[in-house]
Amino acid sequence: MSTADTDFVRMLAGYSLTTAEIIYRLPDHPHLMQSYIWQDYDLHPRLPKLKGFLDFWAQNLEGKLHQVLVAHAGLIKPRELRLIGAEFKLH
Repeated sequence: MSTADTDFVRMLAGYSLTTAEIIYRLPDHPHLMQSYIWQDYDLHPRLPKLKGFLDFWAQNLEGKLHQVLVAHAGLIKPRELRLIGAEFKLH
């Protein structure tokens, strides 16, 4: 199965595109902050993938987390899918 097919199956299962801007303090200069953008398909509102990533960050990286801003977009909603009664094949 291709990556596009896997992503589509995940969207049908309720995953949505989630983007997080992670603001963290620089380890050598704690008065300075930097931004990191994380993006993946995740289950809203529990966000298990993002929480796992943030747990990994807190345990393994030196930059202390300051703030996380999260946005998500449900790209496919159940009411948007309907059977059209036809099949088209492109070669």
